[in-house]
Amino acid sequence: MNLADFLLPPSASVNRQGPDDRIVLSSRVRLARNILGHSFPGWAKKKEQRIETMNAIRPEVESLTPFKGAFSESMDRLNPNDKTLLVERHLISREHAARKDGSAVVLRQDESLCVMINEEDHLRMQSLRPGLQVKECWKEIDKIDSQLEKKLEYAYSPQFGYLTACPTNLGTAIRVSAMLHLPGLQLADLIGQTINSVTKLNLAVRGLYGEGTDALGHIYQVSNQMTLGEQEPEIVERLTKVVRQLIENEENAREKLLEEKPKIIFNQIGRAYGILANAHIIASKEAMNLLSFVRLGVELEIIPDVECSAIDELFIVTQPAHLQNCVSNKLTAEERDLLRADMLREKLKKIPHPDTK
Repeated sequence: MNLADFLLPPSASVNRQGPDDRIVLSSRVRLARNILGHSFPGWAKKKEQRIETMNAIRPEVESLTPFKGAFSESMDRLNPNDKTLLVERHLISREHAARKDGSAVVLRQDESLCVMINEEDHLRMQSLRPGLQVKECWKEIDKIDSQLEKKLEYAYSPQFGYLTACPTNLGTAIRVSAMLHLPGLQLADLIGQTINSVTKLNLAVRGLYGEGTDALGHIYQVSNQMTLGEQEPEIVERLTKVVRQLIENEENAREKLLEEKPKIIFNQIGRAYGILANAHIIASKEAMNLLSFVRLGVELEIIPDVECSAIDELFIVTQPAHLQNCVSNKLTAEERDLLRADMLREKLKKIPHPDTK
């Protein structure tokens, strides 16, 4: 099965709506599990060990009703661009994209459920939804987990809970996160203060692609850090409350800037639109950051009669693997920058100029 043909078209992927999706781009709940009697992936030195574990897990995942008709493939059979496509859609981690023999991915077509087999742990299963739907993600992935636990014997300790490759995931082994677009806090010079406040609540703030990455496009991931000594519903509820506060802070920052320093917003949106509409060479990082301000312009109706989904689609299609997928020949980095600029100039012809009068 061809991955590019299986994945939702970018236009369909971004048209899924959810609560507070003006600021919260997506919610995710991920569970880590390991199988009793099998070496953790990092300790399975022989390829045959990892393949044996994968072959024990993969059919059981595929047999679940929610994964009927799913895309299922071992990582060694995916080409590098397919793997990067999955990373750009936030369906697999960068670490899993580097896996080869003995690792696999199982993905539901609506992109709401994905299972990584033999990443850092034997199983990393996740539910993803648009907007602030952390509770709904938890309910869905909890059902998947319960069904798999009837088929596979998990490594579990009465004292420590679910055993994981990394000690920080011990216990519930749950990672709850939301991805937020926070340009207002950035422009108001409040993002550092915000990150410090969130960190004090034992939550982590990371960049667009998780740990060790930049907040490209002013997009931040907020997630729990503690998994031991706290029940899953408590973690879900705590993160939801913090995200709701961040939504309010972002909205207040935007409103205050419009009232007190409108020229700062007008300048950023106008410059971003002008560069994107006229550039002939543009790198991925610059495009992401400029598109962030164009999206802000749409949200504030400074750029009228445009849906946020139109800008969200540009966030996806201008990424390296998605650009590569548009052509048959292998693109160099310079050729991607040229193609990205051509695409953005063409798309922005259909988007009105910012009204900054």
